[in-house]
Amino acid sequence: MAEKFLCQAVDMTFFESAPFKYVAEVEFGVSAADVFASFENADDWPRWAMPIQRVEWTSPRPFGIGTTRTVYMMGGLTGFEEFIAWERGREMAFCFTHATRDNIESFAERYEVDELADNRCRVRWTMAMKPKGFSKVFLPVFSPVMRFGVKMMLKNLKRLLEKRAN
Repeated sequence: MAEKFLCQAVDMTFFESAPFKYVAEVEFGVSAADVFASFENADDWPRWAMPIQRVEWTSPRPFGIGTTRTVYMMGGLTGFEEFIAWERGREMAFCFTHATRDNIESFAERYEVDELADNRCRVRWTMAMKPKGFSKVFLPVFSPVMRFGVKMMLKNLKRLLEKRAN
């Protein structure tokens, strides 16, 4: 197994204070329950989030605050995650506790889901990070690509779930 590097754990305030934040918001033609069913399905993540190759839940159901999982990504990056918020159908957030690359000080994602009507919801995804090492120089240059990628991936999730619903 690759070496694991400690990441600084964060709380929900990190989504306001992080030096780098990427936000996407999209209306889905499915229910909030459908969105969360997909979030809980390890097989769905690689279908819509291109960097993800595999997700492994390392805590038993029911999932909640303190739940852990491991996410294997392209380029050999593995993120070891702990959930810092979980309200099924409304919100979930996680942060890295460790990663197999030593260029991440802190990393977290937050998914907020607002039910709008029957089979309609709004999903807001915030990716927040604090880089270290060479990433402090690289990330500011790469930020426009990150911003675009987050928006594109959220649209991929919308397409996946709406196709499944029809």
